Amino acid sequence: MAFTLFGIPNCQTVKKARDWLSENKIDYVFYDFKKNGVSKELIDSWLEQYEITQILNKSGMTYRNLSEEQKLKSQTVSGAVDLLIEFPSMIKRPILDNGKNITVGFKEDIYHEVLKNL
Repeated sequence: MAFTLFGIPNCQTVKKARDWLSENKIDYVFYDFKKNGVSKELIDSWLEQYEITQILNKSGMTYRNLSEEQKLKSQTVSGAVDLLIEFPSMIKRPILDNGKNITVGFKEDIYHEVLKNL
């Protein structure tokens, strides 16, 4: 089964996830969402499993540099989705997709569970 790992290459957490997948000989495709962007459909598919608050990263510099108007916009799901499309670096990362489920963030024990439950 092929995995897709969504993230940006210079993120330390993404690097840890990529290293872990490689060390555990897990085939995956890396999708750089900062370079390639994200679609509304992709984000909507993630929202079938996670709340927007679990996908929108409010602790990063991109969010902190938003205008007050944009921050207000992020308080609705549709507004937050629009902002994630415009500023994909605000997506919590990495997102690991196994074709059925996604996992947001990286923790070794959770990745082990994902593999065990395939």
